[in-house]
Amino acid sequence: MVEAATGLSLIVMPSLLVEVLLGAAPDAVIGLTVARVAGAAVLALAVACWQARNDVEGKAAKGMVTAMLLYNLAVVAILALALLRHGISGIAFWPVIAGHLTLAVWCVACKSA
Repeated sequence: MVEAATGLSLIVMPSLLVEVLLGAAPDAVIGLTVARVAGAAVLALAVACWQARNDVEGKAAKGMVTAMLLYNLAVVAILALALLRHGISGIAFWPVIAGHLTLAVWCVACKSA
């Protein structure tokens, strides 16, 4: 549900969400467009997860868990790189990192079960 809201927010008001996460709004129309495309991708992941939620033992659910593991680890890596290389972070930066790390651990636990 949080990812769906994030995706919708990136589509509708990308500047606000990017500023809360990274401490600065996107510089140009290109940045806003990329943020909106990312929002559409996150929303699509949320919808796919929602659709696969009742298929616990099926291949679709297992594929979604793998995809979400990749997504969560990628988000953590990208944000960590932004912090380390450019000092970029906003008020929501650490809660977002913690949330994605927690979800990655949950995905690993689901794959191990």
